[in-house]
Parts: sequence; C-alpha cells; structure tokens
Amino acid sequence: MGKKFQLCGASVIIYKDNKVLLQQRKDNKCWGYHGGSVEMGEKVEDAARRELLEETGLIANRLELYGVFSGSEQYHMYPDGNEAYIIDIVYLCNDFMGEVHIQESEVLQLKWFDYDKIPDKLSPPIKSVLIKFCNEKIRQLSEQ
Repeated sequence: MGKKFQLCGASVIIYKDNKVLLQQRKDNKCWGYHGGSVEMGEKVEDAARRELLEETGLIANRLELYGVFSGSEQYHMYPDGNEAYIIDIVYLCNDFMGEVHIQESEVLQLKWFDYDKIPDKLSPPIKSVLIKFCNEKIRQLSEQ
C-alpha cells in the first residue's frame, strides 16, 4: 500500500496562436500541462520556470498567475500506489523562447493542440484546470 501525502506543485500552461502545448506523461500515458513539485525553500515561480525548462526546453520570459487549485479534484494516485492531494499553483505563459525538446525520463511526446481539440486522456489532477482554461480561450475567440 502506498503513502498518502500533500504536495505543492508549480505548473505552466504554455499557449500561442490559439493552441496549447501539452505533454504526454511517461508514467500514466495521459496528457497534461507542464509542472512538478516545489522543492524545499524554492520560490513557486522559480519551480514553475524550472519544470517548464526541464520538461519542454522552453524558457518563460513572463509568467502570469492563473490560479491556485486544490481539493478533491487535485487528488492523484500515482502508478506506484502513492496518493497525493496536490495544491497546484498554475501560471500562464505565451511569452517564451527556446526550442521544444522532450525530457525523455518523464515525457513521451510534446504536441500543440487547438483549444477545442485537446485529448480525452488527460492526467486526472490537471483535467479540470486545463478544461477551464481551454473553455475560457474558446469563449474569448468566439467573442472576437
């Protein structure tokens, strides 16, 4: 039986040209945005930048706080049986530089998706946040 714990995460939703960049995770084969655990003593924004660079090769020039997400929707059981309740501080970024490349130890692939064509198989703890973001973008586009 795995351990139960609370985890503080820092994440980044990368978007441009009416598309969002998602990664397919190696551990559960699900799609999601980029992020990971905040290390002891690390600033949350620095953790978000670090995770983005590690997972995608991209450097965030500017991050905008999207929100802090917690509660039962952020529950995740890892393939090893460990269970986490995640407090996810999510940033948005459409001002970035660098070449996209995969962190082979954690990521199967990186792919740009239209807001209305995101994959069905989303990683459980990011699902509600990503759908909220994409729906907001779709609404903004329809109002233009």
